[in-house]
Amino acid sequence: MNLFVTGAAGFIGGSIATGLVKAGHAVTGLVRSAEQAEQLKALGITPVVGSLDDRDVLIAQAQASDGVINAASSDHRGAVEALIEGLRGSGKPLLHTSGSSIVGDASGGKGSEVIYYEDQLPEPTVDKAARVAIDNLVLAAAQQGVRSTVLCNTLIYGHSLGVNRDSVQLPRLLKQARKSGVVRHVGPGQNIWSNVHIEDVVALYLLALEKTPAGTFYFVESGEAAFIDMTRAMAKAMGLGEPQDWPLAEAEKEWGYEMANYGLGSNSRVRGRHARELLGWTPKRTSVEAWILDEML
Repeated sequence: MNLFVTGAAGFIGGSIATGLVKAGHAVTGLVRSAEQAEQLKALGITPVVGSLDDRDVLIAQAQASDGVINAASSDHRGAVEALIEGLRGSGKPLLHTSGSSIVGDASGGKGSEVIYYEDQLPEPTVDKAARVAIDNLVLAAAQQGVRSTVLCNTLIYGHSLGVNRDSVQLPRLLKQARKSGVVRHVGPGQNIWSNVHIEDVVALYLLALEKTPAGTFYFVESGEAAFIDMTRAMAKAMGLGEPQDWPLAEAEKEWGYEMANYGLGSNSRVRGRHARELLGWTPKRTSVEAWILDEML
């Protein structure tokens, strides 16, 4: 297939684009700079320089492709509207990347027993309402002749398969620990996130491209862990002392409101049945703690 990928110079998009090339697809990737364009060329990806605000570019690339993967931003409505416009009536796939902080509870590091399922989503918080509205816009495009789907990723671990980029959550904990000599988690660190390895993410996107039913929402997960268990593994791997609780206010100073409250301080416990039942996805990596201990550094 001839595929168009936004975010092709990022961690998720770059890993997916590289996986597509290895699988024999021709990939065009949207990047923001000439430097990123050169990085893509080295990976066998055809670059297009532009941004998510370039509506005409997005429409033209969508029309010229056999399918689109939006992996640049979960929160840019204009880009999604342009991609849907370019694909309307074509029956081509549109895979949109979302994130499971849409069910995050901003608990300040406290634990929760609540687990969410793909057909039982809660009303979004005020902070996440706009993202959920974009997810719903993508799913509704199935009624406009687009084979649209939302892949809602959990905490992704593993090293980039494409350009040299970090994932969102664990590298921030690692960077803080290297800077201070102390591994820290938000509050007591009892909060739990579902998680998935980047290699399994790429495998799922490849499956979804080929055979996802239109209008399907997927939680992308292969396990879960409390942050205190991940920080303990990180401290052990780094040869540091026991991880320490960090008040939310201090965490916000280091990581900002969004990351401290949702990315690192919330519970996001989900179960993804659709990928396994509809696509036959079988994740191979199921222990984030083992990865932290054996492969992170």
